[in-house]
Amino acid sequence: MKRMQSKMHSIAGLMMLACALATSGCKEAPGKPKAGEGSEEVRPEEVHDFAVLYKANCSACHGENGQSAASISLNNPVYLAVAGEANITRVVAAGIPGTLMPAFAKSAGGMLTDQQISILARGMVAGWGKPLALDGQTLPAYASSAKGDPAQGQKAFGTYCASCHGADGAGVGPHPASLVDPAYLALVDDQFLRSNIIAGRSENGMPDWRSHRVSGSLHVMTDAEITDIVAWLGSQRIATPGQPYQQHP
Repeated sequence: MKRMQSKMHSIAGLMMLACALATSGCKEAPGKPKAGEGSEEVRPEEVHDFAVLYKANCSACHGENGQSAASISLNNPVYLAVAGEANITRVVAAGIPGTLMPAFAKSAGGMLTDQQISILARGMVAGWGKPLALDGQTLPAYASSAKGDPAQGQKAFGTYCASCHGADGAGVGPHPASLVDPAYLALVDDQFLRSNIIAGRSENGMPDWRSHRVSGSLHVMTDAEITDIVAWLGSQRIATPGQPYQQHP
């Protein structure tokens, strides 16, 4: 009888312990993450911070702070004013076929949601744009539907660009990079060329469309001159840029 009672007491004790653990939710169970110690991992599509999204998706080509990188400077108030949030959103989402700019929207095969793309575009314009700096000025069109004249473009290039890039666009002095190199032109489209001519690259000393010095005075380029220069540069493209592979017997 005593053994039976002892056994019953042991079972009751175990049941009480189990109830206590269930009630506490096993908060102190070994190996269970505590609050604030990485217990909840943020999924990629849930990242909504501009700085985090920009660093992960844009900084490699456009620079850590939107400047001084291989591609166009996004931290440029002139570019942002001319392009606008709508165009930036479209380009980020759909990419630019035939160039190194990929599509980032999930609907186009990318990894970003529409909300994340909106955060990127809005963050650039809000954080790096300076609309009052261009207030009252007539901005060139972001894109041109007109067909430029390459011959006139070569003349305009000589007026505005030759001092840094050489009369033939092959580079000169501290700017040895060739703008007419077929390999370079194969990587960029006409819109890239137009955007750079309009916005300039202040971090590299390249003026925007309204800040060129001609005969000692500032001169504003016309939309037609910008379009013609792009047409001349584009006319230097070839179908198969680069050196062909050598044939071995």
